Amino acid sequence: MSAPLVTPSIGKPISRVDGFDKVTGKAKYAAEFNVPGLAYGVVVSSAIAKGKINRIDTREALALDGVLQVFTHENRPKLAWFDISYNDQDAPPGSPFRPLHDATIKYSGQPIALVVAETFELARYAATLVKADYEEAAHETDLEANLHKARKPKSGIASLLKPPPPKPRGDFEKAFAEAPVTMNGRYVHAAEHHNPMELFATTVVFEKGGKDNKGKLTIYDKTQGVTNSSMYVTQVFNIPSEDVRVLSPYMGGGFGSGLRPQYQLFMAVMAARELKRSVRVSLTRQQMFTFGHRPATVQNVALGAFSDGIMNSLYHDAVGETSQFEDYTEIVVSWGGMLYPPVNVKMDYKVVPLDLYSPLDMRAPGGVTGMHALEVAMDELAYNLGMDPLELRLRNYTDLDHNEDRPFSSKELRECFRQGAERFGWASRNAEPRSMKKDHNLIGWGMATGIWDANQMPSRAEAVLMVNGKLRVSCATADIGTGTYTIMTQIAADTLGMPMDDVLFKLGDTDLPFSLISGGSWTAASVGSAVQSACQEVGKTLLKLAKKMPGSPFKGAKWDDIMFSDSHLRLKSDPSVAVSLQTLVDQNGGKAVRESVTSLPNALEQRKFSRNTHSAVFVEVMVDEDLGTVKVTRAVSAIAAGRILNPKTSRSQILGGMVWGISKALEEESALDHNFGRFMNHSLAEYHVAVNADIHDLDVIFVEEHDDIVNPLGVKGLGEIGIVGMPAAIANAVFHATGKRVRDLPITLDKLL
Repeated sequence: MSAPLVTPSIGKPISRVDGFDKVTGKAKYAAEFNVPGLAYGVVVSSAIAKGKINRIDTREALALDGVLQVFTHENRPKLAWFDISYNDQDAPPGSPFRPLHDATIKYSGQPIALVVAETFELARYAATLVKADYEEAAHETDLEANLHKARKPKSGIASLLKPPPPKPRGDFEKAFAEAPVTMNGRYVHAAEHHNPMELFATTVVFEKGGKDNKGKLTIYDKTQGVTNSSMYVTQVFNIPSEDVRVLSPYMGGGFGSGLRPQYQLFMAVMAARELKRSVRVSLTRQQMFTFGHRPATVQNVALGAFSDGIMNSLYHDAVGETSQFEDYTEIVVSWGGMLYPPVNVKMDYKVVPLDLYSPLDMRAPGGVTGMHALEVAMDELAYNLGMDPLELRLRNYTDLDHNEDRPFSSKELRECFRQGAERFGWASRNAEPRSMKKDHNLIGWGMATGIWDANQMPSRAEAVLMVNGKLRVSCATADIGTGTYTIMTQIAADTLGMPMDDVLFKLGDTDLPFSLISGGSWTAASVGSAVQSACQEVGKTLLKLAKKMPGSPFKGAKWDDIMFSDSHLRLKSDPSVAVSLQTLVDQNGGKAVRESVTSLPNALEQRKFSRNTHSAVFVEVMVDEDLGTVKVTRAVSAIAAGRILNPKTSRSQILGGMVWGISKALEEESALDHNFGRFMNHSLAEYHVAVNADIHDLDVIFVEEHDDIVNPLGVKGLGEIGIVGMPAAIANAVFHATGKRVRDLPITLDKLL
């Protein structure tokens, strides 16, 4: 048992501890670390989607004074041979892409050369002088035209986190045929691209020496996992791990795009090693569309119910795109079996290999896609029943995950429904489509359910109470904008009863204790548990020191007998009996008190339960009857996510997800020209995302939820749950407003007119 926390900061809306550095420009990002003699690399991208390079002419570029080298498949150094060396912590089954490996072109925009020069401007100009002659082959990039090629995905280590759909239960076909009320729908999702503000870049600082005498590298990389980038570099280039240090103290947005090492990292390390000097490689906004994206997906959902709304059958299948070289998968179809209790369930998931780069996890991967189809289907079923959509969900409410036949560690979704509906005013809704108007606008109300995983991953943290009485805590994790710096500072401060100003949390450095990639909404639970444990170990050492003091009142005290508050160790039975942490560290012979702990999930206990966050989303839309334009005028998200460490940063996460849900529902679409096999709207001018003018009244409710199973802190991640239910709620509101059911995303005005 751990000592109860005195919590002057956990649970309070504390501003970001890194906020000052960000708004003043003190925070540095991957492309902002300058060193003497830095060279600059610019990537040349392929102009075709499939085929091979017959000839690549670099002579004109190399003739320019100041151009140091042009790297292509013809002069690429010999590197690791086996696929396993190119794998990373988020790699799907298959053969990972190898930049500049050979003359083969696998997808449009593939990097075919790297021009390195003394200045960025020169490298950029020289890149335009590199000419490639191609032998083009027929390509396939159209998912819907190739559905007949769908197959089961290959299995691999990734299946542990993305398991295949559960086996069928009961007899779906028979039950569906006998159901008095049914719905059956097809749902199509366009591909989407992550578009964080910070472009991908890597700065490699080269130093002579190293264990193999081939140089030491300090790498500033845009990544959601410095340990992942380091693993990739050491494996691919066969560099001793002690000669590679990767840092990423700040990240200007990732949303999943930084989970895997992107090709600018490979290019920068290769150039630095070959030229034996420091090199920076930055990608352009257009090149941000040449790796990873949320895959296009086609889904079919069929639901059957009795006339009282009790569901007897559920079918959900999905086909997603993947590349020709890896089998990227998502959990798209499994959510219905977790949320709803029909005994006759059938699910299926397949992939279609296309001549595109491998898709990549993007905020709530699979969840926001699958839940859109499922929750729009639920709305359709509700209308076919003549029943309120909220009432239908309540009648089919379950406290069991029927996929796994086990209870949830906690589930306050019913309370989310109640509080969200009350805040929104759902009870006054007129159910008839096109019944609510304001001037020439149609008003619609819609709702949907959200669910996401609440996982804990292994993580390590170090806590050091320094000789000056300050606390330094560290872990190699990332802060991808979620507030990791802040909440870890809060956890550390409260565990040892210290003010936050006396605590420094460090992250984003492979010299720090190990952490996996930051994604999946597991960072707060995983790293937070490690930080708490490390600080508790410091506390136990301090108690031992206190016991050794002459005439110590703590001589017979046990861990459960003491507490920390106001930078003092105190007896719970009499808090006035206290000794300052500074006094205790002074007793340590002039040395800091240092403890390092690996926090592991309690797998034996956790496997007995399904662990998830839940949400209820209510949305109002205004649709211009003449133009078909849609405006989300207000939305309420009620979230059950265990213990809320910081309401301010937590609300920010949910608001960000809600904004993106609006963007996904109404605007975002990566448009492929299948004649060229290329995403054509590869800029922020043409790839539309929600902006300030699109966002109106958004409200967030955190429903109280206690969970002592998910992790020692009782927290559940918030990064993904905010987006999961939004697109479906918007689509349902659009139907209520217009009477037209649009099943495909995004819902653009041409689909409504």
